[in-house]
Amino acid sequence: MRRPLALLAVAVSTVLLGSAVPVAAAPDSDSRETGAGSLAWSSCGDAATPALQCAMLEVPVDYAHPDGRKIKLKLNRLPATAPKAEQQGPILLNPGGPGDSGLWMPAYITGQIPADVASTYDWIGFDPRGTNGSEPHVVCDAHYFDGERPDYQVSQGTEKAWLRKAATYAADCAADWSWILPHMTTVDSARDMDRIRAALGAKKINFYGGSWGTSLGSTYGQLFPTHVRRMVLDSIVGPTISWYDHNILQDKEHQRRFRAFAEWTAKADSVYHLGTDADTVIKKYYAVEDALRTTPVSAAPAPGKIGPAEFEDTFYGGGYNFLRWPRMATVLSGYLTRHDTRPLNIAYNRYATPGADDGAFPNYNATQCTESAWPRDWEFWKKDQAKVNAVAPFYTYNNMWYNAACMFWPYQGGPGRLKVTGKGLPPVLLFQATEDAATPYAGGVAMRKALPGSKLVVQNGGSFHEILFHGNACLDDTFVAYLRDGTLPSGKGLIAKTCAPGADPAPTYVEPAVTAKASVTALSPTDPEAVHGRF
Repeated sequence: MRRPLALLAVAVSTVLLGSAVPVAAAPDSDSRETGAGSLAWSSCGDAATPALQCAMLEVPVDYAHPDGRKIKLKLNRLPATAPKAEQQGPILLNPGGPGDSGLWMPAYITGQIPADVASTYDWIGFDPRGTNGSEPHVVCDAHYFDGERPDYQVSQGTEKAWLRKAATYAADCAADWSWILPHMTTVDSARDMDRIRAALGAKKINFYGGSWGTSLGSTYGQLFPTHVRRMVLDSIVGPTISWYDHNILQDKEHQRRFRAFAEWTAKADSVYHLGTDADTVIKKYYAVEDALRTTPVSAAPAPGKIGPAEFEDTFYGGGYNFLRWPRMATVLSGYLTRHDTRPLNIAYNRYATPGADDGAFPNYNATQCTESAWPRDWEFWKKDQAKVNAVAPFYTYNNMWYNAACMFWPYQGGPGRLKVTGKGLPPVLLFQATEDAATPYAGGVAMRKALPGSKLVVQNGGSFHEILFHGNACLDDTFVAYLRDGTLPSGKGLIAKTCAPGADPAPTYVEPAVTAKASVTALSPTDPEAVHGRF
């Protein structure tokens, strides 16, 4: 039976929030090849990519006890097809999350770069431990995200419902998965990557990681610097910031991106009829949210209804990917000027509907809640988050409740995120947009300073989260040149190269009749409007 955790929100003692505690780790401390496991590759049965191969790899649950209980990782690969003398070894891929699947990445990325470069690598995707096709697939509450959820706004008196929900989720996870949850940190995943390297028979690997994948890659480089050949980090999590503090940075950057959306919409008043200034557009956004509090909209074919929480979830992804802006503006315009809720229904089903289970959420919590200290007292959260909400109301309480299980997580607080120094690493290529809301610009600067031999490429004015593969030749050509022969930007100083942003999307009213079919299908990770995880 599951054992619900008693709701101790105001009774638990406060843990004061501090910086992440540096952890000393000897480089290559887990470099033994013994027990590395083996890979039996077979066809994935993918008709679109018949060359794609799949395998499972056995790894230890606890690397402190490598001969103990084992789990399995799901891997796939697109093998190199260039002549043997031209091949450059495996490149492992991770899109972030934490916990998002990387199995879509080999076929997608090789389709975005020149064939003569793609053919020289073995492209390796994998599902992080406990997620997706890896075994076990950890599920704590398959219905956690079902709608209609309690209102995110504390002012609506739903805090007890959310505290109970978060506490029960943490307790359910602990009741069913106590044997693996303490071993789902970034360091554990980095050690898994080295088991993959060893099983591939490679002395060194190449790596591309986006979002949380930049934390994974830099952690791997700190543990195993001599096992790194080339490394690319795209949209960067700062190497020392605590996860709690990172969320606050996200809140403030999402507020900026929301205002940018409102300014863009206001310039297109002839299309959307929502006002000619950003403040008017923002007021109309909140008018729709208020209306949904009293009259929620059917979410069909998704379960439940679209209330204010579901409405917010439909919109926050615009901070990750501005290609969503035309549909977001259409949602507001349809609701307010045409009394039409179909655009909202379609956008919710494309962007925010829950999956068949809680997806990567257990891994997300187990990674973040476990590896850095979080406040444990609701009164601290309430006061601190209210200060943030006063300047960044668009995302603060949404983000707070998404992370609230960390208040109750039983495996929490230490020893802290691994300190990254770059010692022994080859030059790392870094990509960062200045307007990225999910992994703010400061993280890219901090990583550049932590890795003295690295090169930072900045998209000045860019806002995509994970900025490669969106058709920007300045960025993509830099990536390709590095993969081709190790060429790095020649610029000196903090920023080695600056690229221009792409143009804003054209304002278009997205007619519901044209997109109705999309309302029954969640976005593919390769869809231009897709976003990956929260980091």
